[in-house]
Amino acid sequence: MIPCICIDAIGKPKEILAGEWIQKGFKYHITHIYRHPLQGDILACELREVRLTKKSKPYETYRLSRFAFKPEDLEALKELALSCSELNELDIEKLFEVNELEILAK
Repeated sequence: MIPCICIDAIGKPKEILAGEWIQKGFKYHITHIYRHPLQGDILACELREVRLTKKSKPYETYRLSRFAFKPEDLEALKELALSCSELNELDIEKLFEVNELEILAK
């Protein structure tokens, strides 16, 4: 699990229940990363603290770009991404390009 902070909770789709939505400034832990073709082919993640249920269909995941990471957690994030079989090397390279991930100041 990789710690992160929600930096963007704007634009909650109406289909997602309020109790299943993320909150800006709150700390979460990412448990899985993958490309989600049914949500616009976004890089997406699952969180330990909150999950989207069947009641929030067609949404199943949270957009990864809604979260920021501490510099010291980037290596663990990369290891998690490498362990997620849904991502290929190109997805992972793109994830770690400059400006793709939000990095929190120390």
